[in-house]
Amino acid sequence: MINFDRTLLKQAIVRNTHMVSEEEEIEDLPAEESEEEDQEEEIDPNAPLRQPIVAVLGHVDHGKTSLLDYVRGTAIVQREAGAITQHIGATEVPFETVSNICGPLLKEGTTTLPGLLFIDTPGHHSFTTLRSRGGALADLAILVVDITEGFKPQTIESINILKQQQTPFILALNKVDKLPGWRTLPGSFLANRENQSSTAKQNFQARMYEIIGELGLHDFDSALFSEIQDFQKTIALIPTSVKQSGEGVPELFMILMGLAQRYLRGNLLLGNGSSEGTVIEIKEEKGLGKTLGVIIYNGILKSSDTLIIGAQPEPIVTRVRSLLRPKPLDEIRDPRQQFDNVKLVGAAAGLKVVAPDIEGVVAGAPFYSASSENEIDEALDKLSDSMQSNVKCTDEGVVIRADAIGSLEALAYELSAAKVPIVKASVGDVSRRDVVTAAPSEEEYRAILAFNVKIHPDAKAELHETGVKLFESDIVYRLLEEYQEWKGKVKEKQAQHLREDFAHPGKFEILEGHTFRTRDPAVVGVRVLGGRIALKQGVLTTDNSVVGHIQSLRSGDQVLKEALQGDEVAIAVNNVTVGRQISEGDVLYIEMDERAILKIREAGVKLDPIEEDIITEMQSFKKKDQPFWGR
Repeated sequence: MINFDRTLLKQAIVRNTHMVSEEEEIEDLPAEESEEEDQEEEIDPNAPLRQPIVAVLGHVDHGKTSLLDYVRGTAIVQREAGAITQHIGATEVPFETVSNICGPLLKEGTTTLPGLLFIDTPGHHSFTTLRSRGGALADLAILVVDITEGFKPQTIESINILKQQQTPFILALNKVDKLPGWRTLPGSFLANRENQSSTAKQNFQARMYEIIGELGLHDFDSALFSEIQDFQKTIALIPTSVKQSGEGVPELFMILMGLAQRYLRGNLLLGNGSSEGTVIEIKEEKGLGKTLGVIIYNGILKSSDTLIIGAQPEPIVTRVRSLLRPKPLDEIRDPRQQFDNVKLVGAAAGLKVVAPDIEGVVAGAPFYSASSENEIDEALDKLSDSMQSNVKCTDEGVVIRADAIGSLEALAYELSAAKVPIVKASVGDVSRRDVVTAAPSEEEYRAILAFNVKIHPDAKAELHETGVKLFESDIVYRLLEEYQEWKGKVKEKQAQHLREDFAHPGKFEILEGHTFRTRDPAVVGVRVLGGRIALKQGVLTTDNSVVGHIQSLRSGDQVLKEALQGDEVAIAVNNVTVGRQISEGDVLYIEMDERAILKIREAGVKLDPIEEDIITEMQSFKKKDQPFWGR
């Protein structure tokens, strides 16, 4: 039992640089009144609470699994392929363990938080599959960042996901032991910081402020945990060294428990009805067949219950055969001890469920338990809502496919941020119909983005026939990067075609002594001063009059289609007479359709500086009749 409100949080962590010892007593500060406190008073203080669900996210090799390995006393990360987490894991950390880790930072009180349920993700997309009916499955999240490396692509992706799902989070500034001159020790970061050299402290401050700046770019205020006044408005930064010494882990756990009790109590009330949960893994187990790794986030699951599970192409109704629960501090995906075969499990918990006929279930699918026909019908109705995505589609855009609704929504979120419209969004493998949908789109949207799914054979054939571009990846940011790179090349090609279809800016001078014919047509020698001139283009004077069109271009005996800046050529112009409409020494321009200029600008075509200057000069004498020409 702990008493852990904002007062204790501010006082136990300690302001400035002082850290309490085991012998010191913490003096209570006057409690601050707020609307949140008034609301909290309405909740039964004796109501049972479930343990908060905490997701651990971050870039590859920044220390996500190492954090939990430290807490569990395990070395799971060493057994992962390439020391990278390949699957979602879940670990229950009981309050006794939390209390032992935090030591004097926590004191006895009135809360009934039984501990914490940690979810470890592979670091790119898996968190997006962890969806409850209302949105994010996790109550809180830890974003792990290597303090020596700062933000990486998956860090940014994790932040975007947390922002999208509105999940409160704290940031672990991990690997402080890698800072030049830093001497890491077990226990409190604040206590250890006092024993560091001035150089090590400066190195820490510099790296921390860089990360504060990076968070600011994503619209988050942040500060070192000991300096925060309002934890609802400021992201807490907790320096750690989880792999070497466990430095900072006491403060990290203290912050988690404090935030959960202070701000999430209303969300943690333990329901005593049928369970709700999310499938995190489908795995073949020797002697058991296919099993479901699940997280229960509400209610109670019994071994006699019926399960209603989201699946493709339609929900599955099946019966529980057995419930297998890992022991405390054991990892659901890689247990050190045998699972306990239990009769019932209450939220929040991670466990294995053995059940028949679960083909079609995918990671991220929601499930509900039921003990009556009415409850089954209610669960099917809720499941229908849960399986609907919130992706907004338009009449024009790319087609997206993903392995789970959460993944689909995460991909859609990233595309929306990049201003890429979506014409169709679906869960499951890419079909021929997807290709047919994408084919009529504008070239830059004639694409399918497939996230962690397969491609049907008939879809592959249709891709070849239609030329629709397919992008495949199991990393959201990489999928988006590849599409954006391809889109850039398409736009560049379109721009080139656009320039070929419309007149280019051009400016030329009639050379003195180079009139070869005065009329029908007039033939004169010219020098191209900027841009280019070509056949059939109108000749424009500085009084905004089109006096004729170029009939031919020659350089000696060579017939040309166009002439570029610096070229001296002979041109034939119809409907003009040298000495009347045009004269030697005149500076003339190529007439341009204003719509062409606007279209070129909209397409992002980059003109040469001298071409921009020519358009500006044309605007100066056209504005008399057309004040907004070319703007």
